[in-house]
Amino acid sequence: MSLKAVLFDMDGVIVDTEPLHRKAYFKTFDDLGIDVSEDLYTSFTGASTKRVCDILINKFNLKQTYEEIAKTKRDYFKDYFDNDEEFDLIPGVKELILHYHENNIRLILASSATMTTINMVFEKFELEKYFSGKISGADLKESKPHPEVFLLAAEMAEEPIENCMVIEDSTNGILAAHRANIFCAAYRSPHSKNQDYTLANIVVSDYVELEIDKISKYF
Repeated sequence: MSLKAVLFDMDGVIVDTEPLHRKAYFKTFDDLGIDVSEDLYTSFTGASTKRVCDILINKFNLKQTYEEIAKTKRDYFKDYFDNDEEFDLIPGVKELILHYHENNIRLILASSATMTTINMVFEKFELEKYFSGKISGADLKESKPHPEVFLLAAEMAEEPIENCMVIEDSTNGILAAHRANIFCAAYRSPHSKNQDYTLANIVVSDYVELEIDKISKYF
């Protein structure tokens, strides 16, 4: 048994689009005239836009459709994505991706983000050439914490799950990896608030700790 494939979450792991999503969501909430508490917003972490919109529609009895709300949010997000000065890759992640790539580890992206957002990130930061495949949870029936996205990613990597590792940062993502029975490394970023790492196999706050020689003892 050895490490052959790494299944990356995107948000909070490769890039931190969370501040951009946050700004876009709160502008959307203003447009909708609804007051979303911090607690409610925190509970959305790792959920797909559709799931968030469905919750809002039910909770606030909104007349708008999921598509209308999602479009407003998407437009704000794209604007921040293109123009926000602070938006960059998570420190150390590019080096880690290169390290795995050079060591013939297959890399698959398994994110709850839409494929549009995934492609925007991959294009902006030139990541396409390092990854063997990409899966958007937004295209699946079930979103994290359901394990489907990681099981599909392992299949896409053409590796048995015991040769795979998931890198995640959210409670829902860690739970999804756990349910898929895939080894999970949790990345604790300075931005991750109130996320539960209990079910992760290891927790790191620096990507150097996930280099092959450091984690080979688990495989």
